[in-house]
Amino acid sequence: MPSLSRRQAVRACSLALLPLSATTTSAQGAPTKLALIESLSGSFANTGEAVFRNLLWATERVNARGGVKLPGGARPLQLLRYDSKGSNEEALSALRAAIDDGVHFVLQGNSSATAAALIEAISKHNQREPGRRVVFLNYSAVDPLLTNERCNFWHFRFDAHADMRMAALMEVLREDKALQRAYLIGQDYSFGQAVLREARRQLSAQRPDVTIVGDELHPVGRVKDFAPYAVKIKASGAQAVITGNWGNDLTLLVKAAREVGYDGMFYTFYGNALGAPAALGEAGVGKVVAVADWLPNLPTEGSAAFYRAFRERFPKPQDDYVHMRMQLMIEALAQAMEKAASTDALPVARALEGASVSLYGQAGAMRAADHQFQQSLVVGVMDRLGAPGVRFDVEGSGYGFRVVRQITAEKAAQPTTCQMQRP
Repeated sequence: MPSLSRRQAVRACSLALLPLSATTTSAQGAPTKLALIESLSGSFANTGEAVFRNLLWATERVNARGGVKLPGGARPLQLLRYDSKGSNEEALSALRAAIDDGVHFVLQGNSSATAAALIEAISKHNQREPGRRVVFLNYSAVDPLLTNERCNFWHFRFDAHADMRMAALMEVLREDKALQRAYLIGQDYSFGQAVLREARRQLSAQRPDVTIVGDELHPVGRVKDFAPYAVKIKASGAQAVITGNWGNDLTLLVKAAREVGYDGMFYTFYGNALGAPAALGEAGVGKVVAVADWLPNLPTEGSAAFYRAFRERFPKPQDDYVHMRMQLMIEALAQAMEKAASTDALPVARALEGASVSLYGQAGAMRAADHQFQQSLVVGVMDRLGAPGVRFDVEGSGYGFRVVRQITAEKAAQPTTCQMQRP
């Protein structure tokens, strides 16, 4: 076959990997393209693939009901994949390829540093080429700056930011009266730095009796052996580790801690999936705390039905990693398109500012002031499958998360310093 340009190769790969069900609907119009820009290879490939499954399922649901209803006829959503390879430069290259492919909606989240680079690039592109504007939907990049000092009209965040998540964790941590010594560890980039900064601030405010016995950052995605870190954690006498680590950086950390015999608590942002429960095993029971926008064992029938529906679509245990916020994000996008009666970036962005959506009993609304989605949060503690409150486990590990705290959207909300500049 003739050789392909880089852009053509990316697009060919994207289309080849897209299951037919993602675009097969009764809708007759041309599909509206969504570009997923994520690490689909390298150290964090598992996180990118998990995101793809979530977004694929979300677009399938929209398409199954006939697609997005527009004046010229209903149009399906089409999800295209672009591999950032864990690099900001590759992500920017993927953005250019997506724009050349006619994409107006870019989806990314697994790295606040990458999100910041995309926000800046999209803002400049939209100023230069108003006829090809792009909206950026962020489902996981939670550096608080992105909806505060660095807020941008074209960026919408559907995850709770790091300060909101830390405040939710503190709802549980501050009641842990046995805790006297804490170890802070995180990934050395904007998000990891923000997590530790907020941990220090909230510990000082809410648990001034807790001594911080360790406070360090490590390279993102490059540490293959966390044993030296685990040894330091154990030697410090810490009774709890507070971390925002995600992907392999979390899994390898908890594995190393188990192997050196550390038996303290882990207060985490992402300890509820992607290998962490299986890595900890019995050592994690009652010891690992995770905060999320939703957990499978939320005690409602709507929540159970939502989780069962996902597992029917992706029955392999290794494919088990579902995010309610990603489903709500796609629902909000479809709602905004229909409200705007358009798929053009500017009217859709304006409609997104007022988005309010619900699914299986879970709900959320976009705050126009800073484009930070407002939703409830939950905190769970790891326990054995079948224990009270643990109907579902994670990735077939035999361990799930029992919900111990629910925080309303009103309580989870935090003030913003955003000064939004609108076109």
